[in-house]
Amino acid sequence: MSKPWPSITLGEMLRKSGESTFIDPNVTYREVTIKLWGKGVVLRREAAGSEIAAPRRSVVRAGQFILSRIDARNGAFGIVPSALDGAVVSNDFPSFDLDTQRIIPEYLGWLSRSADFVDLCKAASEGTTNRVRLKEEKFLAASIHLPSLLEQQKIVNNINALTSRISEVKSLKNSITSDYQQLLMSSFTILLKKSKYMKMGDIAPIVRRPVIIDFSRGMYPELGIRSFGKGTFHKPAITGADVGTKKLFRIEPGDLVFSNVFAWEGAIAIAKKEDNDRYGSHRFITCVAKDGVAVASFILFYFQTPEGFQKIKDASPGGAGRNRTLGLEPLKNIEVPLPSFNQQLWFNQLCHQVDSLKRIQGDTATELDAMMPSILDKAFKGELK
Repeated sequence: MSKPWPSITLGEMLRKSGESTFIDPNVTYREVTIKLWGKGVVLRREAAGSEIAAPRRSVVRAGQFILSRIDARNGAFGIVPSALDGAVVSNDFPSFDLDTQRIIPEYLGWLSRSADFVDLCKAASEGTTNRVRLKEEKFLAASIHLPSLLEQQKIVNNINALTSRISEVKSLKNSITSDYQQLLMSSFTILLKKSKYMKMGDIAPIVRRPVIIDFSRGMYPELGIRSFGKGTFHKPAITGADVGTKKLFRIEPGDLVFSNVFAWEGAIAIAKKEDNDRYGSHRFITCVAKDGVAVASFILFYFQTPEGFQKIKDASPGGAGRNRTLGLEPLKNIEVPLPSFNQQLWFNQLCHQVDSLKRIQGDTATELDAMMPSILDKAFKGELK
């Protein structure tokens, strides 16, 4: 059951800071921004005064409470860390000095991450959909239940102890994940020593499956590829009429798929079972590994190594963005290492095992993050022991 702590308005313990400075075009300033959902006050950038489009800026100090008028309803607030003492912000980020005889800054930092505090900020925000702003007078008039300084420190200590344990578990899991990746790289390196290099065109030739467009009733769900090796994703279906004169090609599970405009950025993936009956434009190149000769996942892993990735870049000449296009002939001529088919199958199985372990690790990390709302809820009801 919640403890009967006394009620106090935020205005009784927060005083708006009026410190500001004129911007000198020849001086470099640190600018602050605030992440959503209580993720902290962070450095936005370091910029010369000449780059700041205002003659004057507010100055923030370590230990102050700062919020975003626009995104306070989305959890954009927090305590200014010591590393950002003296940084500058626009008028959209009011900062407040704390009455430390009433509230401990770290206590307010944790309290502001609670669901109740976010609701308080939502209630203090007004405006239309695109112009919602936190109203300071309503915010400062809102009340919270505040324990004594001694009790606040106990609560902070309890939360810190739990979050420290959670951080230790996350660190251990990240270390294990890193070990998995090192295991894959070590195994791959061993296989490279037993490999001969062969051209893509000989082991995984380009296969095109053109589609005859039904302009009246056809629906064509498209497939996309994320950059940096992050796999495929599903785009909305387009109608035959929307396809127009664009050529579409069918993509099948197991295809090694390249985005010819972003392959140089790692937009390469293997189509999964759930990607069946998806389509891509001419900008998506599909290669099919020859059965008994090559395994698509082994080739993909190679293209994610520094050596293989460089070959993709070399085969994608031009400037940045859409001017760097992976050529069909250069792709065919890229030489990739090829150990025996059985060795590739073994490595593929190892990759599947590692992916399964990574998913378990990821699920556990998500579960750990999901514990925070419950921890904070209990803490600010006086129920955390």
